[in-house]
Amino acid sequence: MVSTTQRDGETWYECEECGLLFDLEEDAKAHEQNCDDDDDGPSYIQ
Repeated sequence: MVSTTQRDGETWYECEECGLLFDLEEDAKAHEQNCDDDDDGPSYIQ
């Protein structure tokens, strides 16, 4: 889910899974669909 936050007088869109901030809501939603934030780290690191 994407949430909005105010920082430095601007609206930012935050991925609630990993906390990344985006200046465009579309970018945040696109990232969220591909976000793979798990406690074990990236799946490619074994």
